[in-house]
Amino acid sequence: MNSPKLNPYIILLIGVISISTSAIFVKLASAPSGIIAFYRLFFTVLFMLPLFVWKYISELKLISKKDWFFSILSGVFLAFHFILWFESLRFTSVASSTVLVTLQPLFAFVGSYLFFKEVISGKALLSCMLAIGGSVIISWGDFYVSGTALYGDLLALIACALVTIYFMFGQTVRKRISLITYTFVVYFISTVTLLIYVLLKGEPLFSYSSKDWIYFILLAIFPTLLGHSLFNWSLKWLNTSTISMAVLLEPVGAGILAYFLLQETITWTQALGSIIVISGIMFFLVDEKKTKMKSSSINNNLISTERKQP
Repeated sequence: MNSPKLNPYIILLIGVISISTSAIFVKLASAPSGIIAFYRLFFTVLFMLPLFVWKYISELKLISKKDWFFSILSGVFLAFHFILWFESLRFTSVASSTVLVTLQPLFAFVGSYLFFKEVISGKALLSCMLAIGGSVIISWGDFYVSGTALYGDLLALIACALVTIYFMFGQTVRKRISLITYTFVVYFISTVTLLIYVLLKGEPLFSYSSKDWIYFILLAIFPTLLGHSLFNWSLKWLNTSTISMAVLLEPVGAGILAYFLLQETITWTQALGSIIVISGIMFFLVDEKKTKMKSSSINNNLISTERKQP
């Protein structure tokens, strides 16, 4: 493999900064959460449309009924993830909300155990308990700050659960169609879902300030298109675990941006809880990688042994 023209770690850092802006733009916008979510995905779909039509539209006829069903479910869950996460930012701090949303790997871990009966290692369970303990510290501190902050924390946790379900439905579909096609389809379904949601709520679609429209477009460009595109580019040069670890820096980046741009202070409970949560997830991801490598090594040895047998 040829060496990359750009340092992949620098690109990864830019990707982390890009996704860290999401909570900041939501906080700065004055529109309702559903409207912000709708226009974030609407402009994302609009920007993706030329590339999709030019190169990937033929893949639509290859999608089975089952994959369409899973894609629709993914899109709906993604839509409500955005609604609840954006709403959580109305009540709690950027630091608390983004840290709690990063619990997604642990929600996936619990889901895999409950629905796919995957084995739980002692280290994974310890990592899970550590992260849960950190989230309790954050929420406990926010409870003393205000009851509304605790409500925001709860919304962030539910949003995290919804995005986990989105990933679980989508991971099977992604094995059969390209990333661009899958992303476009799911974002389009999410956009339609959010449009129905805001119309049912009777929220106006157009009467927003010029600043809000700028934030809608920036949300589509930076955290959605640029951030995730840079992660996908980095996957060519860096392993998945490195990308996963880098994503854990989103709350750190968002917290720093919130401190300077929104004058949000970080309490000692938020700082301590955040460190514990991120540490727990890091331990979990490291253990998961070792488990997969061990499993892969055992399978390779079995295949090798079978081939040697007459």
